[in-house]
Amino acid sequence: MQLLRRGDVGSDVAEIRSILTRLGLLPPADPQAPPVFDQQVEHAVRAFQQQRGLIIDGIVGPATYRSLRDATFRLGDRPLAFLMSQPTTGDDVLMLQERLLELGYDVGRANGVFGQQTEGALRNFQRDYGLIVDGMCGPDTVRALRQLQPKVRGGRPQLLREQERLRGAGSRLSGKRIVIDPGHGGQDRGVVVDGLSEADLMLDLARRLEGKMAATGMEALLTRGPDNCPDEAERARFANEAGADLILSLHSDGNSSPNAQGVATFHYGTGNGTSSTVGEALAGFIQREVTARTTMSNCGSHPKTWDLLRLTRCTAVRVEVGYLTNAEDRARLATPGFRDIVAEGILVAVKRLYLLGKDDQPTGTFTFNDLLRYEMSKTSS
Repeated sequence: MQLLRRGDVGSDVAEIRSILTRLGLLPPADPQAPPVFDQQVEHAVRAFQQQRGLIIDGIVGPATYRSLRDATFRLGDRPLAFLMSQPTTGDDVLMLQERLLELGYDVGRANGVFGQQTEGALRNFQRDYGLIVDGMCGPDTVRALRQLQPKVRGGRPQLLREQERLRGAGSRLSGKRIVIDPGHGGQDRGVVVDGLSEADLMLDLARRLEGKMAATGMEALLTRGPDNCPDEAERARFANEAGADLILSLHSDGNSSPNAQGVATFHYGTGNGTSSTVGEALAGFIQREVTARTTMSNCGSHPKTWDLLRLTRCTAVRVEVGYLTNAEDRARLATPGFRDIVAEGILVAVKRLYLLGKDDQPTGTFTFNDLLRYEMSKTSS
């Protein structure tokens, strides 16, 4: 879709203004005035983006437009059903998922996408409560959902399931399947400065990480090669179909200010309390390990609703390794040895996740050789 920003006019802007008004973020417009994307609209878009865990740039692109459309739906506004070719999305789907979770039904991650797991949970609910078992959320099902009291109170059951799966996975890395996602690719070079491209650097970092993971007995899969660039939904689908335990997305950043620098990590979360607790933990481990080993500026870990984080069934984390627009970060990223250090830090962070605080060492001191010895000792025992 065409990006909409301050200064734009037309029917698309009128739609955006109408949605923002319905959401209470913008006062009603003068019906006689032309629909203009003015400063007031930009501020409303920024407020919405902040609420929804999106990049806060005041521009309506595909992700922001999808979220705006999704926000217009409430449970009961329309029938909901699983459509394989184009799954239904919206806040009404999210409300359905959260209600089913409260009643004890496992929909997986409550992400606002009506997928097969949501359909299965809905069918189980309909069967248990004597409704027509058709996997469709129509008026009768909505009425039943609203009448029943939740079985689970205090905390989010899907997060407890996520934590339990992590505990059940065991501390050894061998046999775990990790999807590594080097950002951009093909014709999309990402950030490019002085002949260095984000796409090439992240593919090299991914291959270094892949090699280290293979040495520990892990199965590492890359979402792309040098000549292709799947979109985020395709990358998420690849991880889901592969049955991945984790997905690690690798990027570097750019900024109009040459002073912007450092490393940041992102996990699934809406910013209003809904968050992947395991993703948050892994992002924190990666953040601490990479900054401790490289002394890069610590830009923190943050919740986001980007498609790769939202649509994956497994824990997903995105790492932004430095700013290519910063001379210091760029010089480091251009050095193969530095990329090797970052790969080691990410791998050790994954190990820390599975250790669950046992047999741990201070941040930045657990080396790749230490990790190999640990894995071998567990094999022999």
